Amino acid sequence: MSFRENFNQQISMTDNLSALTTREQNALKNSWAKIFADEVFPSIDEKRFSVIYSEKDSRPNTPVNVIIGALIIKELFGYSDDDMVEGLMLDSRLQYALHTTSFEEQPLSDKTLSRFRKRCYEHETLHNVDLYRDCIKDLSGKIAKMMKINGNIKRMDSMMIEANIRLLSRMELIYTCISKLVSYLMKRTEPGITDILKVYANPNNYNQVFHHEKGVGMEERIQKLLTDSDQLLEICKTTYEDVTEYELFIRCLSEQTIVENGKRRLRTKEDATMDSSSLQNPSD
Repeated sequence: MSFRENFNQQISMTDNLSALTTREQNALKNSWAKIFADEVFPSIDEKRFSVIYSEKDSRPNTPVNVIIGALIIKELFGYSDDDMVEGLMLDSRLQYALHTTSFEEQPLSDKTLSRFRKRCYEHETLHNVDLYRDCIKDLSGKIAKMMKINGNIKRMDSMMIEANIRLLSRMELIYTCISKLVSYLMKRTEPGITDILKVYANPNNYNQVFHHEKGVGMEERIQKLLTDSDQLLEICKTTYEDVTEYELFIRCLSEQTIVENGKRRLRTKEDATMDSSSLQNPSD
């Protein structure tokens, strides 16, 4: 997938918005979407993300400013990935905020956000450059202005926004390693696999956790993954040391987590988290 800038920056009231009544158009202009559309969206620097795409001429990327804008809105309103994708199709405020009112079809699909998070995480691991942090830092003042006019927006600073986006990438990596090992063990009819772990072998569960889940805090979701990882470690012990799925699982846990005072937690930068040799994609 090759990088292409999104030059569809102008919003015209003659596109899809023309179907709205005058009252509806006025409400739209007085909403949070107006500030986002006029100040946040045009300030998103797409070019900094060009490094995560191929230099070869191929299918163009989903507009980066639409993806970044969607990730920010998702965090501010507590949406799931699925909420955001569906909302962009149906909600004029989201389309207005992300300058997609003239699109024949909205550009986000069910995997767009997770794939973008994965690309950025892989780049950070290899090059120790946090693209999210730099981008959100540049936008922090404009995001703060938008938050002040809408009481429904979650109160969080720019650091929390970029941290939550990046954490989801790490969670997806751990989840994938658990899922691959559980699937292998179930094929071998490993008797110790509990119903709690069996759900990881169900492809629909991934969608539930990362695309549909809402109302569950980030810390709670992370802790469940880590608790289930420890349960899986106890089941496997030393029996599967030569199995690729087990090796990837162990490698992922050693690189992404640490046991402190008898409890597993995610590594932080202070624990030297990022390294170019770290596992990025267990499917490769």
